[in-house]
Amino acid sequence: MPDREGAIDVPFLPYGKQEIADADIKAVVEALCSGWLTTGPRVSEFEKAFAGHCDAKEGVAVNSGTAALHCAMRAIGVGAGQEVIVPAITFAASANAAVYEGATPVFADVESDTLLIDPASVATKITTRTRAIVAVDYAGQPADYDALRELAKDRGIAIIADACHAPGALYKGRKTGTLGDVSCFSFHPVKHLTTCEGGMALTDDVAMAAHMRVFRNHGIASDHRSREAAGAHAYDMAELGYNYRLPDVQCALGLAQLTRLSSWVAARQRIAALYDDALAGMAEATPLKTHKDRTNAHHLYVVKLAEHVDRDRVFARLRAEGIGANVHYAPVHLHSYYQKRGYKRGLAPVAEAVSRQVLTLPMFPAMTEADVNRVVAALHRAAV
Repeated sequence: MPDREGAIDVPFLPYGKQEIADADIKAVVEALCSGWLTTGPRVSEFEKAFAGHCDAKEGVAVNSGTAALHCAMRAIGVGAGQEVIVPAITFAASANAAVYEGATPVFADVESDTLLIDPASVATKITTRTRAIVAVDYAGQPADYDALRELAKDRGIAIIADACHAPGALYKGRKTGTLGDVSCFSFHPVKHLTTCEGGMALTDDVAMAAHMRVFRNHGIASDHRSREAAGAHAYDMAELGYNYRLPDVQCALGLAQLTRLSSWVAARQRIAALYDDALAGMAEATPLKTHKDRTNAHHLYVVKLAEHVDRDRVFARLRAEGIGANVHYAPVHLHSYYQKRGYKRGLAPVAEAVSRQVLTLPMFPAMTEADVNRVVAALHRAAV
């Protein structure tokens, strides 16, 4: 029976959900009792473990995926007067990180069937001021890095991989974390593994990693732990940085979670396959395409609704049935902040059209086949 107007009294199925096990709790308690709560030994241990999992040489742990993107911008030298090309469909942080450094985001359009940045659109956006391209691995599928590299080569353009959706995904057999000059990850609770809040930047460039470690620590080259080990007290702030440090206790949680990352990615892929089968032949909703030369880590499971279907009505009906549908994302250049700065509708026509059709369905490793069938049945009812 409904417990409020239009709502059905059933367990709510969120669009994303973290998993905390006894091993995670044990690791956090051990860290709390160790005497190190921040900038302790678990930070570098987590950096090495996550970088190794992704086949990268260097990891820099920070307190969010946004901080990782900002560190990447600073490390590659993005600055005032330069431009950074970003897909129109992404979380705002992908563009905001360029603004933090005084650069101008330039929005490229996306592929209509994947919502990944469209290299053909990128090609039309490159100017002599372009310093970087942000390749967003939307929903868990890597962008077309070879095509983007071809556009960037010989132009001094760096590739920043916003891989926050895609740990564990592959592009032509190569792991995310190795595809950009710097690759950025998020450990928010709805992501593949969590440190409550947190993130990491990966690179094979030792100098860039060292720069990012300074930048995350107010621009100071040493931290409390290194000064304690050296028996020193003096330090120098060499540049203007930020406090983007990830505490030791949160790195302890990340280390414990990392042992299950591969199984969680496999579970997400299994759930996506169940969705694909259940939605086959449904004219009102089409899953996004995964290219044959890559795998999808499925942070999100996104469908495109048919043009005649009212997305907002479907969203409301699903929520009324206890289905935690969501929308990822409105085009960044249409947010009021960017509108006030002169960005206009029409910059990315594919993104603007598709953004009115996309709907995110629940996706997290603990979902069952019954959960998937419940979601799809509710979607059938809502979309007719």
